[in-house]
Amino acid sequence: MASINKNYLRLQGSYLFSRIGEKVRNYQAANPDKEVIRLGIGDVTRPIAPAIISALHAAVDEMGAEETFRGYAPDLGYDFLRTAISENDFKARGCDISPDEIFVSDGAKGDCSNIQEIFGEDNRIAVCDPVYPVYVDSNVMAGRTGEYDDITEGFNDVIYMPCTKENDFTPDFPSEVPDLIYLCFPNNPTGAVIKKDRLQQWVDYARKNGSIILYDAAYESFITEEGIPHSIYECEGAKECAIEFRSFSKTAGFTGLRLGFTVIPKDLEAGGEKLWPLWARRHGTKYNGAPYIIQRAGEACYKPEGRAQIKEQIAYYLENARYIYNGLKEAGFEVYGGVNAPYIWLRTPNNMTSWEFFDYLLEKVNVVGTPGSGFGPHGEHYFRLTAFGSRENTIAAVDRIRKL
Repeated sequence: MASINKNYLRLQGSYLFSRIGEKVRNYQAANPDKEVIRLGIGDVTRPIAPAIISALHAAVDEMGAEETFRGYAPDLGYDFLRTAISENDFKARGCDISPDEIFVSDGAKGDCSNIQEIFGEDNRIAVCDPVYPVYVDSNVMAGRTGEYDDITEGFNDVIYMPCTKENDFTPDFPSEVPDLIYLCFPNNPTGAVIKKDRLQQWVDYARKNGSIILYDAAYESFITEEGIPHSIYECEGAKECAIEFRSFSKTAGFTGLRLGFTVIPKDLEAGGEKLWPLWARRHGTKYNGAPYIIQRAGEACYKPEGRAQIKEQIAYYLENARYIYNGLKEAGFEVYGGVNAPYIWLRTPNNMTSWEFFDYLLEKVNVVGTPGSGFGPHGEHYFRLTAFGSRENTIAAVDRIRKL
C-alpha cells in the first residue's frame, strides 16, 4: 500500500499567502461593490523594462531559426549569463566569485527551499524570527524540525533567533550552535538591513563553529545607504562558510518570467565534503535549466540600457515605500523598513493581533496586507505592507488607512 510523507501533515495550516488569498476572495464574494487594494503579496506591478523585452523578442526569433535554435540549457546555466552575473554582481564589488560558482535557476524561492536536500537530516537549523516561511516549511517537509509546540508556536528542533526593535531586527548569536543558519538581508518581512561589521561577525561565528550560512540576498538591489553589504562575499572568509541566493524577480520584475541563481564556492565544505559537486548533482538530476529566452532576458539586465531602466523601476518602488512609511508615521503608527527594502513593517495599533488587524483593514478600508504572525512568533502584533503596488493604489491605500 502506498504511503505519504507524513512530514507534510506537520505543516502548520495552509501556506500564509494562500490563506490571505482565500480570505480576500471570500470578502469580495460577499462585497462585490468594494474595491480592494492589495499591498500584501510582494508581486511587482511595473511592466518589464523595454531593453529586456527587446532581448526576449530577439531570443524568440532565434528559437524560430534552425541555425540558432536551442534545446535544453546547460545544467548550471549559459556562460553568457553566468559571466555577466560574476562580473557585475560580484567582481565589481570586490568579491572573487567565478562564473563556475554560479548556478542559474528559476528563482530564489526554489533554491532556498531545495538547498536543504544536500545536508543531512541531523543538521539543526537556525532562522530569524520573524522569517520568510519557506525556510522553515521546506525543512519541515524534510523531517528536520521536530514537533510543533503550541505554547512557543514553533518547532522544537528549530533555533529561533528573535528579531525585534530592541536589536534593530537583526539576530543575536543563539545560545545553541546551529549547523545551518538562514539569514535574509535586506530582510523579508521587516525591511531591516545588516551592516558589514555585524555580518562579518556572523561569518566569523560560522567559521569558528563549522556552520553554513544560507544567505538570501534577493532584495540587495533596493539598498540605498552606504556601508550595507550587497553580498555576504564582501566579508572576509565568507567563501568558507556561506551559500548565497539571488533573484531577478524583484530586481527586474521577473515574477512572471522566473529567474534566479545560487552561488556555491568551489572550496566550500561541510563534514569534509565539498558542497559544489553535491548541488551540481542535484541540479542536473532534478532540473532541466531556465529557458534560453529567459536567460537572455537576464543578460540584458546587466547591459547599460537595461541597468538604467531597472534602476528607474527600483526607484519607483522605493518612492512607494517612502510614501507608505511617511504616511503611516504621520498617522501615528510605529513603522520600520522602507528605506533599503520594498517592505514596511508596522506595529499593530491597540495591541491587536496581526490577524485582527488584517481583518480590520480589509473590512474598514478594503486594504490587504500580511499579518506578521504568519512569519513567526515574534511577528505577532506586527504587519507587513509592500511597495510593489502601483503609485495610484499605494497613495489610495495609505490615505484610506490614515482616515481610520
